[in-house]
Amino acid sequence: MVDLLITMLERVGTIIAVAFILTRFRFFKNMVQHDKLDKKQKLAAIVFFGFFGILGTYFGVALNTDTLQFNSVSAELVADEAIANSRVIGVVIAGLLGGYRVGIGAGLIAGIHRMTLGGFTDIACGVSTIVAGIVASAFHRKGKIVRPIVAFGIGSLAEATQMGVILLIARPFEKAFTLVEIIGIPMILANGVGTALFLLIVYTVVGEEEKVTALQAQKTLRIADQTLGHMRKGINTTTSLAVCNILYRELQPSAVAMTSKTDILAHVGIASDHHRVNHPFRTHETKAVIQNGGLIVVTDGTIHCDYPDCPLGAAVIAPLIQRGETIGTLKLYYPSEKAITNVSIELISGLSSLLSNQLEIAQTDRAYQLAKEAEIKALQAQMSPHFLFNSMNIIISLIRTNPDQARKLLTSLSYFLRQNVTGTTASKVSLEQELAQVRAYLEIIEARFVDKLTIQYVVDDNLLTEMIPPFTLQPIVENAIRHGINDMEKDSIIKITVHDLVKDFEIKVEDNGKGIPPERILLLGLDQIESETGTGMGLFNINRRMMMTFGEQAALSIHSEVSNGTAISFRIPKMEVNA
Repeated sequence: MVDLLITMLERVGTIIAVAFILTRFRFFKNMVQHDKLDKKQKLAAIVFFGFFGILGTYFGVALNTDTLQFNSVSAELVADEAIANSRVIGVVIAGLLGGYRVGIGAGLIAGIHRMTLGGFTDIACGVSTIVAGIVASAFHRKGKIVRPIVAFGIGSLAEATQMGVILLIARPFEKAFTLVEIIGIPMILANGVGTALFLLIVYTVVGEEEKVTALQAQKTLRIADQTLGHMRKGINTTTSLAVCNILYRELQPSAVAMTSKTDILAHVGIASDHHRVNHPFRTHETKAVIQNGGLIVVTDGTIHCDYPDCPLGAAVIAPLIQRGETIGTLKLYYPSEKAITNVSIELISGLSSLLSNQLEIAQTDRAYQLAKEAEIKALQAQMSPHFLFNSMNIIISLIRTNPDQARKLLTSLSYFLRQNVTGTTASKVSLEQELAQVRAYLEIIEARFVDKLTIQYVVDDNLLTEMIPPFTLQPIVENAIRHGINDMEKDSIIKITVHDLVKDFEIKVEDNGKGIPPERILLLGLDQIESETGTGMGLFNINRRMMMTFGEQAALSIHSEVSNGTAISFRIPKMEVNA
């Protein structure tokens, strides 16, 4: 009995090797990982495990119940022979992992085959094999991992069931009893151990593959996080060096390099003495990647570096693509071809796509910034003719009645226009310059409101050096005059306040005019508003510029009551905060 147990365990060990082969098949991975098989995969599983059961039959030993001698299994048994085998392992695994259809299907194939071999237990063994598939399938649970100790129990139970079926069906009973007495315990133990080892190997191999995949994904995400900030600045020697250092640290190849279409942008690792930055790249394969736009694996001795005794062995060279055009390459060098695995090739291919996408983002960001700056310039340009039209009307009205005042106002207008030219070429001016421009404007306006308009300034002098977009205050002041105090006969007031808020500073323009109806306040600054006195273009432009420059927190805040005046304010981050 002990000898038979040892022999059975040896045969089971051979069959267990099949477990590792199984982990290479997609349908088997789906059975282990997802419990989902389509019809073709189920058919493949049934056939595979059925033949696995047949293999277990032939790896058994034939016992002659008359002589009690063990022989190798042949294509046909004599009447007194039966087989001590590991057939149920494949059938039990099929039922545990695939459920009733797979378990019973595999049992039918292995069982029918056993019946064709003959022997006095042919029918009993064939039926018991099918029963083993049913028993194992009863323990199938979707999404549940079968522990090795449980697999041992189920495999032993299936084999014990087979012994029971032999006693019930096989005749003569005396031979059946002798057979079970000799092979029963060894087969129950061997097949239980075989089932447990089979699943243990499968779960270990698949689990290790999942672990490797998870580590690769984690590494890729970590690289993406580290390189994004650099690649969004575009591809140049500085950003390329930073990215190469990250890849060299994370992937640990012999060297990492990035190139443009013609030159080396960065090289980290061995051979940096002759693969120098801002020099033409030295390998023919890099030129081929630039021309063809496809990844190339360079094997031992084929790098073709034109430098004598270059230590670089093998390499993976991947293209960097922007808008469908190859603009450079990513190169990872290894000591030999053996160090380049399929996993590393897939990783490098993914990294080149990742870096290419980051370059696309960088180009999109630059295009957006240029469009944003162009729109701001266009908005600034809209201010000048708007103010010029109103100013010239005032000066024209004074030429006959007060020439000296007209000359003074022309001087103020001249100053404003000089500031206007400066403003259209600058994104920001100092608060002192902006206030000087507003004063020049108000000198012209005061000529219209003789003894009617009072201008008040409450300005923190410590804030005069802070920066502000040009043409910000003047349109707000103009809006207060045109729509607020324009119809007042006397005691009209315009108050300009600038005060410190620690991290920000606030600018407020107030008037004591007729105010704004509540329904219009909700629309002002958000869009142009058609009315009898204007379109709201000035406030709309300012509000849009402020939000584009500083964010939504810099949007205009409008407070007004009908007949009680209007206050328009906004906040700008101070230079040390906004830097």
